[in-house]
Amino acid sequence: MQLLDTTPVLDKTFDDSVFTAHESEVRSYCRNWPAVFTTAKGSYITDQNGREYLDFFAGAGSLNYGHNNPELKKALIDYIADDGITHGLDMATVAKGNFIEKFTQHILEPRGLDYKIQFPGPTGTNAVESALKLARKVTGRESIISFTNAFHGMTLGSLSVTGNSMKRAGAGIPLVHATPMPFDNYFGGVVEDFAWFERVLDDSGSGLNRPAAVIVETVQGEGGVNVARAEWLRALSDLCRRRDILLIVDDVQMGCGRTGEFFSFEDAGIKPDIVTLSKSISGYGLPFALTLFKPELDVWTPGEHNGTFRGNNPAFVTAAKAIETYWTDDTLSREIHEKGDRIHEVFSDLCNRYDGISTRGRGMVRGLAFEDHTAAGKVCAQAFGNGLLAETSGPSDEVVKLLPPLTISRADLDRGLSILSDAVKEVIG
Repeated sequence: MQLLDTTPVLDKTFDDSVFTAHESEVRSYCRNWPAVFTTAKGSYITDQNGREYLDFFAGAGSLNYGHNNPELKKALIDYIADDGITHGLDMATVAKGNFIEKFTQHILEPRGLDYKIQFPGPTGTNAVESALKLARKVTGRESIISFTNAFHGMTLGSLSVTGNSMKRAGAGIPLVHATPMPFDNYFGGVVEDFAWFERVLDDSGSGLNRPAAVIVETVQGEGGVNVARAEWLRALSDLCRRRDILLIVDDVQMGCGRTGEFFSFEDAGIKPDIVTLSKSISGYGLPFALTLFKPELDVWTPGEHNGTFRGNNPAFVTAAKAIETYWTDDTLSREIHEKGDRIHEVFSDLCNRYDGISTRGRGMVRGLAFEDHTAAGKVCAQAFGNGLLAETSGPSDEVVKLLPPLTISRADLDRGLSILSDAVKEVIG
């Protein structure tokens, strides 16, 4: 009789062959961070050899409050210990009701936002798919306007409004009914904003079908930390309103405080018709997504858009606790701006010291862009060797992109920035 291996999982060690032999070649992040990780707490993640790494990646923005945040963890453990509902589809539960109350009271109402809340499925691309479907259903139109270097997800509808050619190619079929327009400053200020967009809207010979909606990120994270100016966003909102086009803001990565305020569009003073949220909305890294929209757009029929895991109740619990802990006043928001200023200060100093680099970003999403497109990957590799996780972004992976936990201590932030500065010096200094 073969005995089962009863060694606790966290006590085991694994070599790379387990993953290379059995896991698909589609894996990506692990190729840049060749370690087997086992535990994580706060701003640190630890590998099976006991080495700690400062995490300036934060689950691609899914861990805004750090790993295993103690307040959120306690709420989750208590809920599980009490046999709380785990899987609820769209059934009414106490956990969901509590989240809706907290979200409405502390997030929507103080910002003057009157949105219906849809639970579309557990990921950002689910939220985007539902937003596109709803916009088309409301308007009766098919076309969607997106922007250069946008990223909105990996399912077919989301891919159709994504700019990255490699990711689009993975669809295997033509991606239709979407038209890209230049993002803010795409032409470096040479072409007036919206000149092309407005011209083709007005020109009956342009071949552009009247769009149902425009979808935009206020900061393009995957696209290279490209920041849309507040005045550009206001102009876009005004254009959409004048032309009876719905405005969708994809806040999947930039929402939940990443840019300073809870929603990334607050700084521009706009109120989108539809908003998508995911990643850090659960607060704990649990799968969870929301599609928010103005009440008059709620034309769904029951079950017209659904998903088996749209009722992830443990995520409702941690999401409500995150709101209660961090968003009942402006303390965290002020800290995000202060820490963001600190990152900008260090990055600006690097730009002054070395040729061929520039910086951009808002709040606690910051990018360091290299004219030598190979340098960003080398900097991240050097930083990893010295105990820091950071990723690259941009069409040519030319940008070092930082997404530290919003709750990181100032000492740990400075430590990570020091590691990164040393890596830049090593690569291009």
